[in-house]
Amino acid sequence: MKTSQAFLMAFSSLISNKMRAFLTMLGMIIGVGAVIAMISLMDGMIGYTMGSFSDLGADTISVNFTGKGSKMLTDDQMYGFLEEHPEDFSDLSPSSTIYMTVRQGDKTMKDQGVSGVSESYAAIQSLTIDKGRFLAYADMLSRSKVCVIGTYVCNEFFNGADPVGKKLKFGAEEYTVIGLLKEKGDSTRYSADDCIYAPYTVVGRASGSAEPSGYTLKMANTEQSTEAQQVLEDFLYGFFHDSDCYRVANMAQMLDIMDDMVGVMKNILVGIAGISLLVAGIGIMNIMLVSVSERTREIGIRKSLGARQKDIKKQFVIEAGVLSTIGGGVGIIIGGVATTALGNAIGMSCSPTPSAVAIAFGVSAGIGVLFGYMPAKRAAALNPIDALRSE
Repeated sequence: MKTSQAFLMAFSSLISNKMRAFLTMLGMIIGVGAVIAMISLMDGMIGYTMGSFSDLGADTISVNFTGKGSKMLTDDQMYGFLEEHPEDFSDLSPSSTIYMTVRQGDKTMKDQGVSGVSESYAAIQSLTIDKGRFLAYADMLSRSKVCVIGTYVCNEFFNGADPVGKKLKFGAEEYTVIGLLKEKGDSTRYSADDCIYAPYTVVGRASGSAEPSGYTLKMANTEQSTEAQQVLEDFLYGFFHDSDCYRVANMAQMLDIMDDMVGVMKNILVGIAGISLLVAGIGIMNIMLVSVSERTREIGIRKSLGARQKDIKKQFVIEAGVLSTIGGGVGIIIGGVATTALGNAIGMSCSPTPSAVAIAFGVSAGIGVLFGYMPAKRAAALNPIDALRSE
């Protein structure tokens, strides 16, 4: 028997039992749809999460001082460290943060974070200026009361209009806006666009500290981030002689840890969704066994007319494969629609990934063939005389 004939017989059998075929495929449809939705949503979430962390600088190491101990590390000492280790670090920016009330006219934002940074911070964090300019070295020296804001702050105080040259009040002090950053997030509260940057020499003084409360260092080579971190920690420990005086955060290592954690979660969810595919495969095997029982006489007639065991086996394996493949195809469509809808519902841009479609479709087709093999083998092993006696 030709393979094309086996496919035609498989489609004919499914058409003659439409409701049974649909109910059998339903498990495969749900399973494939669930697998695609799970994988695609997790991929979208991984991309969103990793993107959020990358915004903090995947090639940076942050140092924050806890305030313990009597000694303070000056910016001159840190810049000296930078010059001594050009193979590990290419740039740095002192940092200080203060939370205060920011006003403009009758508009007020309470507990707004104002970050004190240097002129190098824009390059370290890959910030892009949309209007005006970023902070300059001269602003640090002269302690100029100037600031650069994100799009969220611009929308809140200036309704999205060009803010350059306008004033903002930080507490009792008035600052001039000299730059507007390009949008990095979604211009909402606590996003990457909810930011105000001012000279660290000014913010440090406003916070009551003579020296920066931390530093952000750009690594020269992210592949040697562990070695660079060790060099930095050795320097800090040599100065403070107490590791409780500072905290070091390596963004590259944090990204790796986050990637591993999300990968484990993805595998667990895919495994749970895959159980439904297994159940669907059992359903296909059950229906095919019923089909063999119902068509025992047909099998006997075909064998008596010269059909070989491999012809009978091929017919039922192909029938099971067609059943699962059609269900898988419909499941792919439903999974794609569900992925897009769920992504929009949670505010993320998600779409079915090629890997999710390939995995789901391949597994569905494989399960159909695998679970269809036992009924096919049973049908092929029937004695033609016993089969012809069957009613």
